[in-house]
Amino acid sequence: METLGSMNVNVITLFVEDLKDAMSFYQEVFGLLSVYEDNNSAVFDLGNISINLLKISEAQKLISPGTVANRKAGSRFQFTIRVDNLDAVCDELKIRGVALLNGPMNRPWGVRTVSFTDPGGHIWEIAQQLT
Repeated sequence: METLGSMNVNVITLFVEDLKDAMSFYQEVFGLLSVYEDNNSAVFDLGNISINLLKISEAQKLISPGTVANRKAGSRFQFTIRVDNLDAVCDELKIRGVALLNGPMNRPWGVRTVSFTDPGGHIWEIAQQLT
């Protein structure tokens, strides 16, 4: 058997309060089309990974006996997409009505970043290597 550390993550499931709002966000901001959808979820292919948006009301069934946190509990991770021209991406995010959480800013480790949240409160960072 292969070790888990040598395998790729294929799907990330994000729990969302408003599925239609989250779907619109991923369609408009990322320019994605769903590859699957039903009354409780929608799946979008993003590069080499799929994002599954799942209604929070269905999440408990998926992770039981774990606990589903609500959006106000805070964030414990962020997704990062590397780009060649961060400022051009920022301009496009503004056109699409995305409110920035922070940035753009040059980080001391040689990366220029900007962050925003999706409707479920999941944080996305766009990063450009400076050095």
